Amino acid sequence: MSKTTLLDYRNSRRKRDPEADAAPLEDGYWRRKTLTQMNEREWEALCDRCSKCCVISIEDTDTNILHLTDVSCKLFDTKSCGCSDYENRKQYVPDCVKLTPKNVPKLDWLPQTCAYRLVSEGQDLFWWHPLVSGDPESVHIANASARNRTRPEGRLKMAGLIKRITAWPAPLEKPPKGRRKRKKR
Repeated sequence: MSKTTLLDYRNSRRKRDPEADAAPLEDGYWRRKTLTQMNEREWEALCDRCSKCCVISIEDTDTNILHLTDVSCKLFDTKSCGCSDYENRKQYVPDCVKLTPKNVPKLDWLPQTCAYRLVSEGQDLFWWHPLVSGDPESVHIANASARNRTRPEGRLKMAGLIKRITAWPAPLEKPPKGRRKRKKR
């Protein structure tokens, strides 16, 4: 299985910078750079791997409110909290959206906690983001991810999806007591 990434390097318009890719990430770079200023490695690291963007939401056309379901894209692997075939996803899910600095501000369905959305809006990342905590598990510990919370969409029609609307727990505001911040490698 290949590594899950948000960008397909072969089709990316971002220039590859071998020097920047090899260098350690600057602490807090997301506070100083816009999404368009980030290199490929910084952009990739910005994703907290919550995978809530893979969860199907339904918009109420009367109120414009988005309702989350407990249904995910058919390629989403709930145990690993990632796409089971990211490289070929467009073949199976043609409407899968590739996040870009240009489209992130327009995607109102991105979770309020999405790091791309937060940076786009000039906000800081939450304590549980791996770039802040130093621990890729913190997003799951904080109840901020879709891991083990969804079922694949299968052949559900709208009526079935409406029955699957669910209230997702709010992420923890602070780390659990006794939890230490991991050192970054």
